Amino acid sequence: MSAVSTPTRPVLSHLRALESEAIYVMREVAAEFERPGLLFSAGKDSLVLLRLAEKAFRPGRFPFPLMHVDTGHNFPEVIALRDQRAAELGERLIVASVQDSIDRGRVVEETGPRASRNRLQTTTLLDAIAEHNFDAVLGGARRDEERARAKERVFSFRDDFGQWDPKNQRPELWNLYNGRIRKGEHVRVFPLSNWTELDVWEYIEQERLDVPSIYYAHEREVFERDGMLYAWRDGAELIDGETVFTESVRYRTVGDMTCTGGVRSHAATLQEVVAEIAATRLTERGETRADDRVSEAAMEDRKKVGYF
Repeated sequence: MSAVSTPTRPVLSHLRALESEAIYVMREVAAEFERPGLLFSAGKDSLVLLRLAEKAFRPGRFPFPLMHVDTGHNFPEVIALRDQRAAELGERLIVASVQDSIDRGRVVEETGPRASRNRLQTTTLLDAIAEHNFDAVLGGARRDEERARAKERVFSFRDDFGQWDPKNQRPELWNLYNGRIRKGEHVRVFPLSNWTELDVWEYIEQERLDVPSIYYAHEREVFERDGMLYAWRDGAELIDGETVFTESVRYRTVGDMTCTGGVRSHAATLQEVVAEIAATRLTERGETRADDRVSEAAMEDRKKVGYF
């Protein structure tokens, strides 16, 4: 008598499980909030968010506009892809400008060779949230980026001043998310919370997503400061002893050029980048973001006053 074979259940891959969770979170936002927005910089994480939004809502339009907080010192390759993807999808792109905040006297620009507009983004972001009445803002932050990020809930509550209090967050048991807020409050939502940097790159490879060319190794004029390689740009000020030289670098993050360092690399293909990330033991922000080196609590301090 032959044994009866039992049908095997399909196994959900690691990346597909993360994808499913993120799509569920996005749809929860669409169901629970009236005026959400999605932060989109054309960095690797936000490009993944964009693909997830396509899977969650296409063939319909997104239930939220895209928004970028532009410091005015962004890598031009990133801005070009930002505009290209928004146009290809036919989605509304809101650009909140730090330069406009400076011109209106909302913030004061720093001066000197270490000046950066990165910290000024918080005011621009909060002003844009208020202007567009956003009650939820989705972003690509992940818990593995930095210790303050690791404290975040998926639905991260912000008070009516846009402030984050890690002790005043809602429980998230069994993937149940509480989106109840009062007028003036809002929620930051992180669908990629449980992803790692390697997960993001493997998903980019799986989905064959275009990313800015600066993520791949390329020859670039740089200068070294505090152990980091910064891209040379018009208007940059050197400190005594610093020189501009050419190096093969790539970028793990694509933030403001004034505080984002490159890493020496020859990983010029997607497969080589994935292999390099799999082997590294340094977080992307810890290795390449000067604003996170100010103090051990630098990110948490910025988040408490409204930074993403």
